[in-house]
Amino acid sequence: MTVQEAAEGLHSASPSPVSASPTAGPATARVPRRRRVVLTPYFLLIPAVAVLALAMGYPLVWQIITSMQQFGLAQQFGQPAPFVWFDNYARLAADPYLWTVILRSILFCFVTAAMTMAVGTLVALLLNVVGPVVKVVIQIAMLLAWAMPVVAAMTIWNWLFDWRRGVVNWLLTSMGFDFQDHNWLQNPLSFFFVAMIIVVWMSVPFVAFSVYAGLTQVSGEVLEAAQMDGASARQRFWNIVVPIIRPVLGIVLLLQVIWDLRVFTQIKLLQDAGSIASDTNLLGTYIFQLGTGSSNFGMASAVSIFVLVLTVGISAFYVRTMLKEEES
Repeated sequence: MTVQEAAEGLHSASPSPVSASPTAGPATARVPRRRRVVLTPYFLLIPAVAVLALAMGYPLVWQIITSMQQFGLAQQFGQPAPFVWFDNYARLAADPYLWTVILRSILFCFVTAAMTMAVGTLVALLLNVVGPVVKVVIQIAMLLAWAMPVVAAMTIWNWLFDWRRGVVNWLLTSMGFDFQDHNWLQNPLSFFFVAMIIVVWMSVPFVAFSVYAGLTQVSGEVLEAAQMDGASARQRFWNIVVPIIRPVLGIVLLLQVIWDLRVFTQIKLLQDAGSIASDTNLLGTYIFQLGTGSSNFGMASAVSIFVLVLTVGISAFYVRTMLKEEES
């Protein structure tokens, strides 16, 4: 080994210098940045909120003020309306006929809403299994029924249930039943039966389309897996389909209860066709009778406020129940 090679070996064996790292100083605490509040979305909501408050707030305030006044026919011609404060509410609370109308309205509302949900859900299930041609025909038929004006539809229904020349009486008589000259609108029980048929017929398309939209979100693979595991059609519907579409069912049922509680046009037109109004009044027609019929707008406004409170109460109870079910 030469001297040069030995020197090169010693040079390669010597450790390489390590660069000195700077000494890390003490860690400084980070100051959290204040979150910037973006006001643009709130400014964009101002026009919609203003229009909504003007369209709904003014009539509501006017209704509350009128419910505390003695507002009759003379006040419509400029005379000042004296304040009676809560006397209208006290007189209504002591009126047994009002509580009869309230009980009748609530019973009609819940029965009609339940029937509408049942029929609408069955139609939605039918739409989910039929072929495309039949599905389009059913959808067009429901759209036509849903889009028909209420007055035009009620004219047809009055013709169908007319006690002299009605198609329903003719069909039942042809089948052997004794319905010749049967007046459906004279008896309160048959009156509300006819009214329930009409309200359900007009409301089923909305329920059917809404529930059918929810059924399209149910996975077919999950249903096939449950079927392979031996689950029957009833078990698949109640244990798989219903829990998935429960939010849709809840919202639709809530809207249906609110609409059926405030039903007016169908009942009023049926009353005009030949029934006793005092035996068939619901809350909507009773308010109309107090206001337009008797020119007692103070009492009518008081009943309207009561209907508003009742609707909010039913809605709040139902929404609270839905939220508890979602949390559990």
